[in-house]
Amino acid sequence: MSFQKTPGGTHGARVPWSNAVGRAMVRMMAGWHRRSGDRFQGMDLLYLTTVGAKTGQKRQAAVARVSDGDDAWLVVASAGGSAHHPGWYHNMAAHPDQVWIEFGGRQLQVIPTQLDGDARAEAWQRVTKAVPRFAGYERQTDRILPVIRLSRAD
Repeated sequence: MSFQKTPGGTHGARVPWSNAVGRAMVRMMAGWHRRSGDRFQGMDLLYLTTVGAKTGQKRQAAVARVSDGDDAWLVVASAGGSAHHPGWYHNMAAHPDQVWIEFGGRQLQVIPTQLDGDARAEAWQRVTKAVPRFAGYERQTDRILPVIRLSRAD
């Protein structure tokens, strides 16, 4: 149960808050989003918990979700169009058996699957239709934005 990480890029958007201040902001914003129905700027959110690739500590990130059936969701490791993958993507690749999501008051363990080929292309079309800003992120960087399917573990 793992996936092949795609290479990073050479250029892309600048991503602020990749330190302790950023983590504190994420926690504060997650509380706000939970109270507003797990939505932000028209996107449905989920709170992704991974285990740090280096630290072994649990880390949480709010990411946009697109439904992929009853018990599966699509997320994109976009980092806002940055040249580098988000930390949660590296963590997920290091510990794919330790990934949880939370939204709508429920928490589930999930199995991540990185999509490629036709499966990625089809999922990408659905993602960009649901969340058009991802198409803009793709134009800002030269890396392939990973699309991950999160399936309920049980």
